[in-house]
Amino acid sequence: MDATTSQSARSAVHEGDSRTARRAGLASFIGTTIEWYDFYIYSTASALVLGKLFFPATSSGTGMLASFGTLWLGFLARPIGGIVFGHLGDRIGRKKTLVTTLLMMGVATTLIGLLPTYGSVGMLAPVLLIVLRMVQGVAVGGEWGGAVLIASEHAPKGRGLSFGAFAQQGSPAGSILATLSFALLTQLPDASFDAWGWRLPFVFSALLVIVGLVIRLRVAESPEFTRLRTKREVARVPLGEVLRRHPGTLVLGVLASSIGIAATYFITTFILSWATGDLGFDRSTMLNVLLVYSVVQFLAQPLGVVLAERFGTARTVGTLLTLNFLLVPVMYALVATENAVAAGFGISLLGVTGAMNYAILAGLLAQAFPARVRYTGISLSYQLCSALIGGTAPLVGEWLFTSSGGSIVPVAVYQMALVVVSLVCSLVVLARSARPADA
Repeated sequence: MDATTSQSARSAVHEGDSRTARRAGLASFIGTTIEWYDFYIYSTASALVLGKLFFPATSSGTGMLASFGTLWLGFLARPIGGIVFGHLGDRIGRKKTLVTTLLMMGVATTLIGLLPTYGSVGMLAPVLLIVLRMVQGVAVGGEWGGAVLIASEHAPKGRGLSFGAFAQQGSPAGSILATLSFALLTQLPDASFDAWGWRLPFVFSALLVIVGLVIRLRVAESPEFTRLRTKREVARVPLGEVLRRHPGTLVLGVLASSIGIAATYFITTFILSWATGDLGFDRSTMLNVLLVYSVVQFLAQPLGVVLAERFGTARTVGTLLTLNFLLVPVMYALVATENAVAAGFGISLLGVTGAMNYAILAGLLAQAFPARVRYTGISLSYQLCSALIGGTAPLVGEWLFTSSGGSIVPVAVYQMALVVVSLVCSLVVLARSARPADA
């Protein structure tokens, strides 16, 4: 009887732990979906409308560069968020920081939707836009690392890689919501879309944030952080410890993230601008193409973790990024045909390999840093890459395209170079982590 009772008690505890882990994974997914939705609607709006509404005194090409410049400022602010909230997450806990970042993002995004344009208040309009975009950047800079850890540190033993992918699913889900919202609104007459239609996705964020907060507040603190706090092993200055003891891991983490972050902005921002501005694609048509891409990404992405757990992380990453390298020129060639079906096929084909690799990225970075500085380490790796490489992708792409007289070849070559950097550095990170499962 005692043995039976003991076994029942252990089963109840296991079931409770599993339920808590699933709740943490769901909260991570929903929270990051909302955060990325907010971040991506700015990317889409910057390609479609923000240039002419907030920087109309410039030529169309210069206005687009200015619009992409404000897009990049959000990325520039992300390492600040990674440092500030990484410190707080490693010092006071993952949960509290995630509630704060979600509130910051929701308020900033909603206010962008209410901003007056240049035609109403002059230079004050772009200044306010820049400030709010940077608040977005700080918020998402603190969000990602915490979302990965609240899921992966609740995971059952040996499942950290797959549970970390819950946070990664928020990216394509947020992209689907963002693209769908603009695809619907571009059915409006151009004058209505420019006057008020573009604002609706931003204002809608307020409702999403309320939903996200209700779910996130119900999640327990990460068990790994709880153990650190109980044993009084919490890092005093996490950033200093990362820079002093793990500088090589940090640099490798930044570079390993290159294409995983940059690819989205090549596709959803640069290609959207190129296709609608230079190739003659209708805005609505191209947004529908990107919507299909986002759905394909969402469905394919979890397969990356499945393959990594089955065949080993290093082998899976190597295969996926090699295929991605080969498919970059294929994608640009198919978009250049000016056929929507061909363009959608090319973008989705490339997106499958990129998405599956992106699913692995969170777990790859999390296993590279010890728990006491993990929030700071993975946040800084991801967000420095976002600022230096990911966020500059549309800006660099537009500059390469313009300075080469309208040739897409330099853009494709640059993207392929980022794939190579990611491949090499990911494999080095995995080798340094020395996990037996990855041998």
